[in-house]
Amino acid sequence: MSRTTLTASLVNAVLRPSFKGRNRPLETWQRTVAAIEKSTGWSTAGDEEFTADLGFHLRCLAKEPQLTPLGWQSGIEDAAKRQENRLRIRQRLIEHPEIADERIVAPVFVVGLPRTATTLAHKILAASDAHRGPLMWEMMRTDIPQHRAEADNAIKKLESGTRMMVRFSPSWEVIHPMRVHSPEESMLILPHGTYHLILRGTLPKYRRWLEERDRTPDYLYLKRALQVLQYQREPKRWMLKYPAHLNDMEVIKRVFPDATFVWTHRDPTTVMGSVCSLMETSWSLYQRRLDFESIGQVALSLLVESIEAGRKARLALPAESIVDVPYHRLNSDPANEVPKLYQAIGAEWTAKDAGNLENVLARPVRDRRHEYSLSRYGLSIQAVEDAFGDYIRLCGTLNSR
Repeated sequence: MSRTTLTASLVNAVLRPSFKGRNRPLETWQRTVAAIEKSTGWSTAGDEEFTADLGFHLRCLAKEPQLTPLGWQSGIEDAAKRQENRLRIRQRLIEHPEIADERIVAPVFVVGLPRTATTLAHKILAASDAHRGPLMWEMMRTDIPQHRAEADNAIKKLESGTRMMVRFSPSWEVIHPMRVHSPEESMLILPHGTYHLILRGTLPKYRRWLEERDRTPDYLYLKRALQVLQYQREPKRWMLKYPAHLNDMEVIKRVFPDATFVWTHRDPTTVMGSVCSLMETSWSLYQRRLDFESIGQVALSLLVESIEAGRKARLALPAESIVDVPYHRLNSDPANEVPKLYQAIGAEWTAKDAGNLENVLARPVRDRRHEYSLSRYGLSIQAVEDAFGDYIRLCGTLNSR
């Protein structure tokens, strides 16, 4: 069964004339940046590297052989939103330089493979009155418009965009429902990462560039965004989440020296098929013909690299800065496990938190079918076990203690 709708097919047809921009990605991006500068009245001068790096990603995307018009347009729009938000954040700092003095104290980063309850752990942690998770709309419109009507208008536009995504591919509402007023992944701020591969395609040149790149500027930018969001508001402890933060734990610790990592663990053999299915859903919007084995190989290599990077990093980090959370224990007995999690990160578990836990855990009633199999993507349980090695045994030990 197709994961996209007739709406997506129609939009691809409508966008076909603009698809020619793919043949001149640099010129297309330059025109886009010029339009942003004109509409905002802000110059990108001084941000040449940030702008050029977004353009590099688009050049890599343009080389995807099966890219659809919707895939190209989506890439352009995503880059444009990130560029414009960068200018918003910079403008706020120009207007209020004291923002740079805001202290981001003891943030928590939820990490782990996708589909290992990182979202659940993040929701639970962000729900406390003493904590705060950046909302989806805040990360996409970080300057916080001064006028309520302007803010409402910006939020409505973002809500319209998320509804359109579900119209293109209803599977998203099952796999990863997104709400503009809910805490979301910090990849919405980070300009680069493996999420581009998960969402759009193999992007081999971009992937090699990521592997060699110093990601410190990205996390300094994330810190600036949090400072803007915290400015003139009650300081709360930030709860951040993005599975691939696992790749950058040492960088995060340099930028946020008092950070704590909450690392969720689940047997990768039960995770891999779900990740591949997520990629299939996203790639189906942006690729004319899917290569299922390519999805499997990209997913497996990305996740193995992530685990290896995380395990290497934890050897150099203070043991108390990492809290291990077994997936099955958190899901099967949250009433006991969640207070332990709060204690482990040095947070207070209150009677109000206990009373709210049921609401936090509640999921809306919807079709929860999310079908997948490893063989569909050219993988086997044995191949996954071999790739992850003794990490699978470690997951079993953590979940059975």
